[in-house]
Amino acid sequence: MVAPAWMHEQVTAEQYAVWTEEQCAGIEIVDGMVVVSPSASKRHNRLARLLANALDDAAGPDWNADTDFDVRLTDVPLNNRRPDVTVYRADTIDVTPTRPEDVLLVVEVVSPGSETTDRIVKADQYAKAGIAFYWRVEQTATGVPLVYTYVLDPATDRYHEGDLFTGAVRISAPFTVEVDLTAR
Repeated sequence: MVAPAWMHEQVTAEQYAVWTEEQCAGIEIVDGMVVVSPSASKRHNRLARLLANALDDAAGPDWNADTDFDVRLTDVPLNNRRPDVTVYRADTIDVTPTRPEDVLLVVEVVSPGSETTDRIVKADQYAKAGIAFYWRVEQTATGVPLVYTYVLDPATDRYHEGDLFTGAVRISAPFTVEVDLTAR
């Protein structure tokens, strides 16, 4: 099998803007290079959906929570991340690309193969982009997920550890959210 040429060359924001939804599905752009993500497990998708639904319900009319769409961190080099859950300004629902200044919270559900990226690389990129809250969901062998929450320190562009939750999340910032992630 021969990989397409676009997988070997840097992609610009202008080039990416004309790609189809099909071409953009299941990928992220890191430093202009296409990074293919494997399909997520059913458990991964369920955790993301439970969190997105709870966040969307708690967010009120000014914020939306959705799954699986691009957040444009930088134009040059092009850096598009596709968080598992993104809380963004409701009035930007039709604005593409979604920019960090319109994002309040991103959530990554860690899967086999994404550990370093989700724990270190993405956290650093989201902090440097100014996204105020970052949550990381770790899947465990027991099936009871751990949720690590982080809050941005704008003076250092780094996240500080917040609360750690086992199975159920009960938090008051950025708004009051209660969700049981062990629900089947």
